[in-house]
Amino acid sequence: MPGTAVGVGAAVCVALSMLGVYRVRRRLAVVKVAGPSMTPALSSGDRVLIRKAGPNQLRPGLVVVVERPEPDGSWTGTAPGWPPGRRDWLIKRVAALPGDPRPDDVPAPPGPDQGDALVPPGMFAVLGDNAANSYDSRIIGCVPADRLLGIMVRPLAG
Repeated sequence: MPGTAVGVGAAVCVALSMLGVYRVRRRLAVVKVAGPSMTPALSSGDRVLIRKAGPNQLRPGLVVVVERPEPDGSWTGTAPGWPPGRRDWLIKRVAALPGDPRPDDVPAPPGPDQGDALVPPGMFAVLGDNAANSYDSRIIGCVPADRLLGIMVRPLAG
């Protein structure tokens, strides 16, 4: 179910289309955090403002919303568009960009470059702040850049 914890630990899943979107404008959306994976920075129930962004705007340390992969870890279908549609989302912190060393415990993507310790081109790594309760790149591997929805602008007050 979108917006609930699924998989190993409690995932921070943001259900933009069903539960979490309060307003959608041309480039902004308000989403609701569900789960503990971003504590202490964000708590379940917090609302955050995100803005549409492209991979060239990513920097390590930014909080982002990315599409959640299929249960088997695959990325199927077309990349998400804007405004966000009926997809499941994760809110995480950017840990590494293409060409950066892959963070510890982040598996190599399948393919000929499996032994490479770097984040491959067209991908990035995301981690939850609460490692013990986060469904992130340590489980799903690097995220394809086209699965980025946006960057958190700021948390919103109650």
